[in-house]
Amino acid sequence: MRAVLRTVLRTAPVQLASSAGLGFSVARMSTVVADRVVPSPASPPPPPPLPQQSQHQTASQVHDAERRHRAARILRDAVAAEGPRHNWTREEISAIFYQPLMELAYQAASVHRRFHNPAEVQLCTLMNIKTGGCTEDCSYCAQSTRYQKGTGLEAKRVETVESVLEAARIAKENGSTRFCMGAAWRDMRGRKNSLRNIKEMVSGVRAMGMEVCVTLGMIDEEQAKELKEAGLTAYNHNVDTSREFYPSIISTRTYDERLKTLGHVRDAGINVCSGGILGLGETSEDRIGLLHTVATLPSHPESFPVNALVPIKGTPLGDRKPIEFSSMLRTIAAARIIMPATIIRIAAGRKTMSEEQQALCFMAGANAIFTGEKMLTTECNGWDEDAAMFGRWGLQPMKSFQKSPVSAGDVAASQA
Repeated sequence: MRAVLRTVLRTAPVQLASSAGLGFSVARMSTVVADRVVPSPASPPPPPPLPQQSQHQTASQVHDAERRHRAARILRDAVAAEGPRHNWTREEISAIFYQPLMELAYQAASVHRRFHNPAEVQLCTLMNIKTGGCTEDCSYCAQSTRYQKGTGLEAKRVETVESVLEAARIAKENGSTRFCMGAAWRDMRGRKNSLRNIKEMVSGVRAMGMEVCVTLGMIDEEQAKELKEAGLTAYNHNVDTSREFYPSIISTRTYDERLKTLGHVRDAGINVCSGGILGLGETSEDRIGLLHTVATLPSHPESFPVNALVPIKGTPLGDRKPIEFSSMLRTIAAARIIMPATIIRIAAGRKTMSEEQQALCFMAGANAIFTGEKMLTTECNGWDEDAAMFGRWGLQPMKSFQKSPVSAGDVAASQA
């Protein structure tokens, strides 16, 4: 036995060295201790395969990284665009919409400065020339006859031409450059006398050197042509929300009927004013759907009003909570990037915003507001209040029928 041990001691180093030189992995070694041979601990086994859950997490992380990279590229390309485009996909708009809000607002501000004078804001005054008595069932509107018992709003006759023109003169004296008139009607069928009076109102406002816009419900091709001949600048007909969510808000008029009216307006050579309402109970995906609808029209709306729902007691949405400001800001910023040349108007709900919140909206691309005594049936910020705000923030009213051109230096600075 001793002889055997001596032989092992003499030969083991040579064998190990030889094995190492040949690249073998020695799985097991023996250690000589006195007269005994003690097995050494085995080499650690290879790590087990990742659990199925960890593999899924890794794939998810890779997918998220790819998604973020794709979204960043979409945003970069959109911000660098030299003009409007009309072939947006929902995926592209979604990639822009869900950017971190600070980054989204910053990039929207960059686009805004390339296409607009950031100091200019259009002042619009809206007058309700025909209150109440509407046969539609828009869940947010106090002017529907269906909710009259709950709202207490009484229907009134159409305002006279003289009273409307006097209101327009007051608006102009207070700095407004666009005068808008709204009538609570489903459509203009059988309203020849009313249409004749409205055309007289339109001509009278244009004679004052103001832009003029009306919203009268659905109109046909011939009515659109008549309004154009009278001098109408723009026609407002909101799509309100996404096509998918729309039926839960309105059942008496289809989404396609709204789009058809916009087509008549566009074909007549009248500027399209069409936007939406936030806070109806829609999701962020519905806001993306709203943006997709207007951004893929044959031409972008000349103006895009962004309304925050003003809940009115007695209507089906009278108890809804106000929309979060961040949702307003996000929608405005995304709209500015995908519709760079469009005027974006802060419409209903501005009364609830602080001055600082309004300033953020202006920085992110909003460049129009409603100002004056009232907005149809809800409160509106007054002219004096807005004039003071403009003074504090260095803003100025946009002139009628024109936006100040952006100089080449301004474009270069915004891209630096």
